[in-house]
Amino acid sequence: MPHILVFDSGIGGTSVLEHIRAVLPHADYSYVMDNVLLPYGLQSQQTIQQRLAALIKWLDRDLHPVDIIVIACNTASTYALESTRQLTSIPIVGVVPAIKPAAIASRSRHIGLLATPATSGNTYTQQLITQFANECQVDLYQSTKLVELAEQFYWSGEIDREQLAAEIKQLELAAGLDHLVLGCTHFPIIAKPLSEAISESVTLIDSGAAIARRVTSLLAQGGMAEEPGVPVQCNGVELGVTNWYATATQAYNIDRPGVRLISLDR
Repeated sequence: MPHILVFDSGIGGTSVLEHIRAVLPHADYSYVMDNVLLPYGLQSQQTIQQRLAALIKWLDRDLHPVDIIVIACNTASTYALESTRQLTSIPIVGVVPAIKPAAIASRSRHIGLLATPATSGNTYTQQLITQFANECQVDLYQSTKLVELAEQFYWSGEIDREQLAAEIKQLELAAGLDHLVLGCTHFPIIAKPLSEAISESVTLIDSGAAIARRVTSLLAQGGMAEEPGVPVQCNGVELGVTNWYATATQAYNIDRPGVRLISLDR
């Protein structure tokens, strides 16, 4: 069975993990969140590249073997995907904003990207817009408050509707757009309350399903079937469950036993 590591600054990557588990239910999973620096959308490119380099050192030291790494964070992927690939032979799948499918699906030729400041403002994202949405009007919206609300919602099951409404109001979404790209993996976690807070004419779109297809394809190319096979015991990994690792204790009550604290500072 393949061992898949999913990485994010917080619990945003669980929105991607859910898609991957749906198509690869027999794989072994490790979920790593660098929540000591949550949210990554406020960090510099240099800091994120250093954290991803530290992740590779940690998994080589403490979590070997890993068959595929999913950087389930738009900011980390657009900032550090290529530099991290140079540090390991393990295949790495990144998550980038779903600009292309949104542009293809848009009838009004007017779409929006909702992301953290680091993702919406970086060169890679601008290249995606130029390459795939040059015939569309693309509005950029930034929020880190929605990351906070998604974290609260994931751990508590509740969301502050007043804070959500206030955040949507200050974004001032344009009346003409018909597709809104969720350019942060935290945002699909609150997709339902988000959709209820914005115009019903706006379709929310994210990259989760596409990432799951890419992971499946890479594993197939490597000869790793999704059916149960002979398990390979990994250091610190319990087979058949999702193993959880974090770099800081949570600010919210965790109904998830077994979250192990790790350090990426060594």
